[in-house]
Amino acid sequence: MPDTPNTAADAAPDPVLGNYRQSIDNIDAALVFLLAERFKVTKAVGAHKAATGLPPADPGRETRQIERLRALAKTADLDPDFSEAFLRFIIGEVIRHHERVQG
Repeated sequence: MPDTPNTAADAAPDPVLGNYRQSIDNIDAALVFLLAERFKVTKAVGAHKAATGLPPADPGRETRQIERLRALAKTADLDPDFSEAFLRFIIGEVIRHHERVQG
């Protein structure tokens, strides 16, 4: 097994498609690292909430964040419904982590 995984660009039948796929691969890698960083911070938030007796969820903040993300999505020409579903998934994972920390 190779040390580094093959990228989608490796299997591209033409160089133009290979370049597009390489860009997609780079973006996917950046997304993974950004999500990892986000979850490091939310893990610290969960520990703080547990230590200070705050609830795992903050529905008001969640609503504001979803509204903010939907507006950003519109500006970026991204489907706001998709961005909301994505953020709701992330928020759900964060809350589950917070609930585990609080026992």
